[in-house]
Amino acid sequence: MAKMHFGVNLPQIKRSWQETREAAQTIEKLGYDSVWFNDHLYGIPMPELPIFEAWSALSAVAAVTERVELGSLVSPIGFRNPALFAKSVGTIDQIAGGRVIVGLGGGWYEQEFRGYGMDFPPVAERLRQLDEGIELMRRLWSEDKVTFTGEHFHTDGVHCAPKPPRRTPILLGGGGEKVFLRLVAKHADIWNNLAVQQEQLGEKLTVLRRHCDAIGRDPAGITVSQQTMVVIGADAAEAAAKVEKAQKLFGGHLGKGIGGTPEQCGEQIHALADLGCTMLVIEFFGRDIREPAQIFAETVLPQFR
Repeated sequence: MAKMHFGVNLPQIKRSWQETREAAQTIEKLGYDSVWFNDHLYGIPMPELPIFEAWSALSAVAAVTERVELGSLVSPIGFRNPALFAKSVGTIDQIAGGRVIVGLGGGWYEQEFRGYGMDFPPVAERLRQLDEGIELMRRLWSEDKVTFTGEHFHTDGVHCAPKPPRRTPILLGGGGEKVFLRLVAKHADIWNNLAVQQEQLGEKLTVLRRHCDAIGRDPAGITVSQQTMVVIGADAAEAAAKVEKAQKLFGGHLGKGIGGTPEQCGEQIHALADLGCTMLVIEFFGRDIREPAQIFAETVLPQFR
């Protein structure tokens, strides 16, 4: 079995910067591979909830960590001019020393687009924007001077420097089978399956492989990631109590997730790995994620190292 990459979503809703910083540094010390922010402008599900903006927060995390990769899960292409976004990524990755993963998607939460005065076109157009935006960003990270004339975006002899220190991995997050997964086959280094579609991972992968075959791409070149909530207890009684509480609070909002004792969590992760998943982006259940993250690091991570 290929080595499993373990990422962790950092706390960003109703949290202080001190809490977020300490969580990021603890996650790094515990041996996880990456840390992530959700790219929303409103707290989900209530717009009035305070939430850190993803990329300014990632820049700060880049400065206070040394090893973990840093990413967004995921950034709607319509939130930012992709040329300016590419420039921001170059700067943040210089701070990070080549650790940034750019997570992209078409966006779905209309209320935050409208609230911030941004257009929210139909999904087909948002996906065309995504296709075009990725092409532009890739060119800006690899070429000295870029003139780009597209349907949605354009640049006029633009210079984007400094560039990221490495070839920036692009993660695409979503599960639309006709168009989105075709874009994954065309562009992505990493595909992230939505938490609510965890039980459909195998079916989605079958579709993705068909899209790869259609364009002559080896699907093995795409890392398969699963976003998931993890509810872990040190023993069966503690695990059962936490799982019950999580279900009452979240219902099906974050999908089936992974839950139980360390042994049960390991079995569920092995089942995902058997389907081809080699990366998890974990939302740990709990106000202070450091406690479950430590239990998981001590009892589950060693099963996959």
